[in-house]
Amino acid sequence: MTINFNKIPGYIKREIDEPRSTVKRGMRTQTVKRIQEWLNYHTCRTSIDGDFGPATEVCVKDFQRMQGTPPTGEVDAALWNLLVEPMKAALKVPPNMGQLTPQQAVLSVANQHVDQHPVEIGGANCGPWVRLYCSGNDGRQWAWCAGFVTMIMQQAYFYQDAGPPIKGSVSCDTLAAQAKSAGLFVSEKEITSGRQDWQQFGGSCIFLRRRTDTDWTHTGIATAGEGSLANTVFSTIEGNTNDEGVREGFEACRRTRSVSGSNYDFITFI
Repeated sequence: MTINFNKIPGYIKREIDEPRSTVKRGMRTQTVKRIQEWLNYHTCRTSIDGDFGPATEVCVKDFQRMQGTPPTGEVDAALWNLLVEPMKAALKVPPNMGQLTPQQAVLSVANQHVDQHPVEIGGANCGPWVRLYCSGNDGRQWAWCAGFVTMIMQQAYFYQDAGPPIKGSVSCDTLAAQAKSAGLFVSEKEITSGRQDWQQFGGSCIFLRRRTDTDWTHTGIATAGEGSLANTVFSTIEGNTNDEGVREGFEACRRTRSVSGSNYDFITFI
């Protein structure tokens, strides 16, 4: 089973659809800006200003050499698809999707995304990956950890021909409210008291970092958990973080977190 790119939302198609004609030096367009973003993602660093000047041309040639293609300095459909291949890989249908539980499906999709190393490009909360997770929006105000979780959940359930258990949001607080309304919210106390066993999550769930009883500041996908009750340690796949695990980071990555004393609540998919 492969993804039908004709059925995906327009804001995603804008990120991955190839240009109608070759893009080259002298052009000033939004497509040029997207090319510059992807060049930066592939470590061919240049300004992201929408102006296809000599520096952009050199970076295109560098990327072409990396790919083993003739260094023309121009971006045709074939080269565009090489630039955006990481996003297409994140969006593909995982193997054996029909045989997976919803929790396994979420984990499989989450692994596909983090394996491509989604990262901010061009500034805080900016770039094609942020737009993917925030319905086409980016910019400093678009903290994307909840959007990352929402995209993964919606993608996994869509590929199983099912609706997600909650609608999803770019807001951690809204995710918590939706989960409470759906009866899927699991408080930290339920984990540390033993009323909810980690194994009941079925292999994946959503974690929420709690600041107060009505305010959550960060979220991600929680995977394997181990340890005794109050000392439970769990693995994560999360966006808008970094190696220190802070909110408002710059990338998606895998981390390990501890329930004890860290104020975490959870959303189960069952």
